[in-house]
Amino acid sequence: MSTRRGLKKFIAGIIGVAVIGAVFYGASHSDQAQSGGQVLAASSDGLYPIRTWNQTNCSSTPWIVADQKGFFAEEGLKVVYTGDTQPAQQIPSVINGDNDVGGGNMPNTLAVAINGGAKIKGVVAGTTDPAPELDPRLRHMTWYVTPESGIKSFKDLNNIQGKVKFSTITTNTCADFLANNIADKSGVPRDKIEWATMPDIQAVQAVKQGLVTVAGVHPPYYKSMEDAGMVKIADSFDAGLGPEAGISLFYFKEDFINQHPDVVKKFSRAIVKAEKWSNDNPEEARLLTENWIHVPVSATHYYYANPNINPRMFDTWIKDLEDNKVIPAGKLKAEDLLALNVAQ
Repeated sequence: MSTRRGLKKFIAGIIGVAVIGAVFYGASHSDQAQSGGQVLAASSDGLYPIRTWNQTNCSSTPWIVADQKGFFAEEGLKVVYTGDTQPAQQIPSVINGDNDVGGGNMPNTLAVAINGGAKIKGVVAGTTDPAPELDPRLRHMTWYVTPESGIKSFKDLNNIQGKVKFSTITTNTCADFLANNIADKSGVPRDKIEWATMPDIQAVQAVKQGLVTVAGVHPPYYKSMEDAGMVKIADSFDAGLGPEAGISLFYFKEDFINQHPDVVKKFSRAIVKAEKWSNDNPEEARLLTENWIHVPVSATHYYYANPNINPRMFDTWIKDLEDNKVIPAGKLKAEDLLALNVAQ
């Protein structure tokens, strides 16, 4: 975050609404919803349904691949998509039992929610930033400006008087964490950046219309930026964090993990298979994603594709929250984000 006032505003939103509100709402649910009981009732095809929101965004590829390549079915599972859920309501939807599993969330997002009382844990990693020699289109994020802006790099932002408006899907996620780290390396004060929340799909029009100066988007939306003639000024590699720059997690409520560890393990195995397949078949993964989200896609993300998560990849994300007074120093460890060994 660029200012403490912005941080406090986000904390109030994510903790007050996402955690406290979800706890009260969850208390009014039936025991079946709280325990994930619907998952244990196999459908007529013999597959156990796992509920999640409509996966029609930048993190959709593993879901699509696991679905369409049969990796969920191999594990005796199927995904039931419950409808569109706004980013700020995704974690609450898992807490209150409307959904069983979430994905695509970054370590700082989960850390803020867990610090606020959310009883959720990551079970398997999703995206990661690729090695430098791999296709740069697979990098976790890229930032664009209009040609007319005259901006060629983050350093040029210092030539603009006042604050510079950036797009982000939500706050305390990859967009602000990575952009802030690139700003640090470029000598740009963090408080020069002002955040405007919007989906990636809206960022192209937002930057064209001058609603934001810099638009940060994920791989499925790089092509839309390029087709619109936007100029790339940085990507996640420039944060200097290596693979951890793109690390994300799939997560369940703790009660669900404790009551249905076999289901969680099956889910995790299916996701790892889908991630390995996507890394090995990038063109077909791209086409599947494009057809699913109905947006021209130049590449998918790159994926962790390993059931063993290294919690040290979260340390920088947590320290950034501590340094900016989002969470108390020393209250959370990286391991607190994980249900360790559940995917094995």
